[in-house]
Amino acid sequence: MNDEKLKDQLGANIVMYRKRNGLTQAGLAEKLNYSDKAVSKWERGESMPDVLTLVQLAELFDITVNDLLSDPDALPETTGKVEKVMEMAVERATKNKANKRSILGLSSLCVWFVALFLFVVISSLDVPKSWIAFIYAIPADAIVRLSLRSAWHDFRWNKLLVSIIVWGGLLSIYLTLLLFFSLNIWKLFLLGIPGQLAVFLAFRIKNPRKEDKNG
Repeated sequence: MNDEKLKDQLGANIVMYRKRNGLTQAGLAEKLNYSDKAVSKWERGESMPDVLTLVQLAELFDITVNDLLSDPDALPETTGKVEKVMEMAVERATKNKANKRSILGLSSLCVWFVALFLFVVISSLDVPKSWIAFIYAIPADAIVRLSLRSAWHDFRWNKLLVSIIVWGGLLSIYLTLLLFFSLNIWKLFLLGIPGQLAVFLAFRIKNPRKEDKNG
């Protein structure tokens, strides 16, 4: 199968599985953090998503990447060079994804270990309310995950992570003022409302790099 046939087959399969899962082009684009224009071009066979996006599509549709690339009505035949190259690329991308998950897990573990260490040290000094160290670990963990995912150009969870940073940070400040200074400044949480709206609007902006790349 040549490149053009592979694009056409992939496009047809994306249409089929998208409709099977009850998704519109805009809905699929939002889940992948792409523009609906890019999804439309994939489905028309004018362009192809990158390897990592193929893996994401397969996971979203609960199928294999090979299902996305092959003709479901075709008889078994010898695998062509293009398919072999794609399979190798997908296998490598899957391994990289597993490595990234391990890195994320280790990074989170380090954050919570530091929080536990601080809790042990502070509580050993008979400082009251030492458990607040775990509250500060919530936005700290989100900051670490946000930094790593942004460095990997994986923006799917960034909206949730930024929201956790906003509200987790406000909670940490509120509890610090309440527990150590007896200041019940609950109005601090009102700052989270415009902050959350800013997060929502910021992530509504289309990613120009992805739109240009696939448009």
